[in-house]
Amino acid sequence: MTSIYQNPTLHIREPGKKETAQKSYDGYVEPDTKIPPKPAKVIKDVTVNGVLIAEADIMAEAQNHPADTPGAALAQAAHALAVRELLLQEAGRLGVAAPLVTGEGKPEETSEDAIIRLLIEREVDVPQAGDEECRRIYAVNRHRFCSDTIYEARHILFAAESTDAKARDGVRGKAENLAAHLSLHPEEFAGAAEEFSDCPSGQQGGNLGQLTTGSTVSEFERALETMTAGDTTAKLVESRFGFHLVVVDRKIDGEQLPFENVQARIAAWLDAAAWSKAVAQYISILAGKADIQGVDMEASSGFLVQ
Repeated sequence: MTSIYQNPTLHIREPGKKETAQKSYDGYVEPDTKIPPKPAKVIKDVTVNGVLIAEADIMAEAQNHPADTPGAALAQAAHALAVRELLLQEAGRLGVAAPLVTGEGKPEETSEDAIIRLLIEREVDVPQAGDEECRRIYAVNRHRFCSDTIYEARHILFAAESTDAKARDGVRGKAENLAAHLSLHPEEFAGAAEEFSDCPSGQQGGNLGQLTTGSTVSEFERALETMTAGDTTAKLVESRFGFHLVVVDRKIDGEQLPFENVQARIAAWLDAAAWSKAVAQYISILAGKADIQGVDMEASSGFLVQ
């Protein structure tokens, strides 16, 4: 086959001469593949008043910022470290220093964390929640200030790992068959629990005692909320542990708590919210005066100094 065109950018080796890259008609030169290229930066440089935050530090910090995408985690990490550097620079300008630790006592925070904490305590004025404001919150959110509902329940557990679909299909069938049998013979629940349940409560007829919020997993708690106390028909409930046949024997509704019992809790919530807002405003003022490159300080307005 006859070649009618020769690529001018290909290497041409002549006898007795070292192979060299040839220039093309447009000036292009073949890259030297013997030298590996430098890896591209994952993120662009982040600087605070000329101080560079190392890419490695941002990558490490990203592990503390769960996000939907790696890019979002890196952006949050860069923002957090930029804020940290901004506060440390301000502390240095104002002469704020970490307290010295004497004796054998080990500090619960790093020196930089202590400096940031002292800076905020010194520079940020956080209003304290008063009695009137606490009462207003209580009046508007009375439904939030109730004692927990108490459930007295029994169950039979057919255990299966949440990641084992085949095993879960198998135990579901067993649970459904037993549920059908117990619907006709509810008096046999305790005996069935002792024989079939994979939960230690089976030795007590499946009795779980009194349950309140947080006593068990969320999917089990949601099922309890929909069930009628005293109904002996076992309900099939799926959870991360497997399948449960559940009966609720008794339900004690939560009661409204008096203001005096929750005033301290409300005040703590309000103080925390006020602290977050005041610190965010302080950081915003510092950022407005600083030269910050490579990170959007407005994008992460929910940042909290910890």
